[in-house]
Amino acid sequence: MTPPKAAPPAPETTGRRAWVKKTPVEVVLEQIGKQETKVAEMREALAHEERELAKLQQARKVLEAQ
Repeated sequence: MTPPKAAPPAPETTGRRAWVKKTPVEVVLEQIGKQETKVAEMREALAHEERELAKLQQARKVLEAQ
């Protein structure tokens, strides 16, 4: 005789959402949104770097004038 099989454990809820298949249009629109966000962040970083460069160029002018 074989021992009785134990029931499989109940799936635990880990707080994850169920996977929902996206249409190709939704995938492309999501990629566009991510790219727009990335470009906006890069523009902010570029503006910051340009301000830093302007400050350094002003310092160079002061040093060269001496």
